[in-house]
Amino acid sequence: MSTELSRSLKPRHIFMISVGGIIGAGLFVGSSAAINAAGPAIVLSYLITGVLVLLVMRMLAEMAVSLPQVRSFTEFARAGLGSWAGFVAGWLYWYFWVIVVPVEAIAGANILHHWLPLPPLVLGLGLMAIMTAVNLMSARSYGEFEFWFSSIKVAAIIVFILLSAAFAFGFTSPSGATFANLTSHGGFMPQGGVAVLAGAVTVFFALTGAEITTVAAAESAEPARAAAKMSTSVIIRILTFYIISILLIVSIVPWDTIKVGESPFAAALTTMGFGWASMAMSAIILTAVLSCLNSAFYVCSRVLFILAAHGDAPQVLVKLNARRVPVPSVWMSSLAGVLGVLAETQFPDTVFAFLVNASGALIVFVYMMTAFAQIRLRRERERTGAPAPGVQMWLFPWASYAAIGGMVAILIAMSRTGQARDLYVSLITLAVALIAYMLVKAGRAAAVRSAAS
Repeated sequence: MSTELSRSLKPRHIFMISVGGIIGAGLFVGSSAAINAAGPAIVLSYLITGVLVLLVMRMLAEMAVSLPQVRSFTEFARAGLGSWAGFVAGWLYWYFWVIVVPVEAIAGANILHHWLPLPPLVLGLGLMAIMTAVNLMSARSYGEFEFWFSSIKVAAIIVFILLSAAFAFGFTSPSGATFANLTSHGGFMPQGGVAVLAGAVTVFFALTGAEITTVAAAESAEPARAAAKMSTSVIIRILTFYIISILLIVSIVPWDTIKVGESPFAAALTTMGFGWASMAMSAIILTAVLSCLNSAFYVCSRVLFILAAHGDAPQVLVKLNARRVPVPSVWMSSLAGVLGVLAETQFPDTVFAFLVNASGALIVFVYMMTAFAQIRLRRERERTGAPAPGVQMWLFPWASYAAIGGMVAILIAMSRTGQARDLYVSLITLAVALIAYMLVKAGRAAAVRSAAS
């Protein structure tokens, strides 16, 4: 049976997958915590973090073009730093997204609970069953699901920007332009510059997901071209959506009236006189949650498949069905997600809290490994005189070093804020992954010696 994934994803699927990976509940709801922490200056946090994510994606674009045989985001670390990096980056990335699965499933269940008289646990398991079925069908079914759900999110944001821009500039506002809200409630930076940097930590995790493009691109007709195209131009558009919408929100609604945990988008729509805002935003947030759940599910199964293909996971996970779907990997990810849903509903403040804390800084570690890999691969290519790829990192090596420096700053900021615990538990998770690699490597060496004798 073939061990090559399908090539059924079309350019429109890849486009919307890249959108769906970044625009989720973190924007529609999670931005309330960021605004509350930094005030109107949170726009600067989004801008700083957006530039950092864009640099990482540009590095990915360069590697995708120069190494078209690499089919997964985490495998660039293997190509640049060695097998240990592929093992560690792959498992850390899988763990990060396998925690997202139950988080999004329960978030969706809580929204549905307002409409359906069923316990959140039942609804959460129901969503898991639906996503398992979607991902078992084919990559094309996943792509279609993500295309339409991401289309709803994009349409909602565009409509929101148009309505709120008209209000903020005074065209539809009864009292004229509302940009005074940017400075009239304690100033533009009411919590100080440190709060802007601390806000960047929260925003960084909200923007995580752009790299999903490189995972999905492996199942398109032209993987390298798709990854390169989506890694830069599309990300710029998405960041524009983020920054403009957040700027308009803090222009329309006084930042100190936005409540943590409630959608600032709904607050802005209510201020503009749209009474249906609450129900409409609940439906849009549910769409965003299901989209993110679908993407997380897809990523988990494909990363497991890639790990198994390199001997870093049980070989049963590399098997494909007739539609070239890694069925065992999908089922394993589903099982992990179901266990997460059970842990969240039964032990939310103990077991699940620990699992979430353990994933806190993992994506930063994986991004940093990717950046170091890009620098090493670029140096090696220049040393051997190989031709330059069609897409290159801007201002190399300084922009690459700046990206690494920015991620180090993120980790330092985590250590000095309320996310310090997440950082320390994540470091333990990193250590566990490194030890696991050493044990696996020792086991392989022993097997080789045994076979030789």
